[in-house]
Amino acid sequence: MIEVKGISKSFDSRAVLEEVSFAVKEGETFGIIGPNGSGKSTLLKLISGVERPDSGEIRLDGKPLVSFARKELARWLAVLQQDALPPIGFSVREVLEMGRFPFQNWLGDEPDDFSGLIDAILAKLQLEPFADRSLEYLSGGERQRVALGKVMAQQPRLLLLDEPTTFLDIGYQVQMMDTVRRWQSEQPLTVVAVLHDLNLAAQYCDRLMLIHRGGIVKIGTPWEVMERELIAMVYGTEPIITAHPVSGSPQLLLQPGMPEADMEQQRKHVLPFQ
Repeated sequence: MIEVKGISKSFDSRAVLEEVSFAVKEGETFGIIGPNGSGKSTLLKLISGVERPDSGEIRLDGKPLVSFARKELARWLAVLQQDALPPIGFSVREVLEMGRFPFQNWLGDEPDDFSGLIDAILAKLQLEPFADRSLEYLSGGERQRVALGKVMAQQPRLLLLDEPTTFLDIGYQVQMMDTVRRWQSEQPLTVVAVLHDLNLAAQYCDRLMLIHRGGIVKIGTPWEVMERELIAMVYGTEPIITAHPVSGSPQLLLQPGMPEADMEQQRKHVLPFQ
């Protein structure tokens, strides 16, 4: 599905990503984790085509990303970002309909009637009571649900999540990730998710990639990546790793008291490797 081969990216002569290579299988939920400034969001921008790498190549289904026309790429992938939609005066239904833009001609028409699709998404996300309500009258969590509905209307094969749960309370976080998981069970969908919450990443991702200082530290299952020593070195804090009592996935508990000098010393010993 996705092949990333030796990509590097710099901004203002500062290397953000260096020689990053990995692959994501069709139907997989692949999580990208790492400290602030490690290059996670930049990597997602490269995969989405918003930015181009300085070197290396990204391929979707064997086809170079750079060969996709903008509208063709929009039919292939969708991006859900951490900021909820701004209150811009459109109704919920109108925003969902914007997700159909890649399939419309220059007059804004589409060969088939997609109103049934929009109605189904409104029902699935429990947005029917708000269908004709303007976005400025919705809460942040409700607007983020609308943003999810918009990308669902786009019907992508690849969904890129850029920390979409950051500003949501825990109820909305679980609701959003559960919705994405159900979506995957209903139709072919591959998910690449940058997640700030390691426990959420371990619960919902098939594999994790830990990056630090622009390079890959480790790729593997949640249990393979969320090792106590590795997390301590990368994040500079001593965690307790335990199994979730229901799902069995690794969960991280923080403990206070690690001196700042020790934290910085641990970070210096982490060398990314491919």
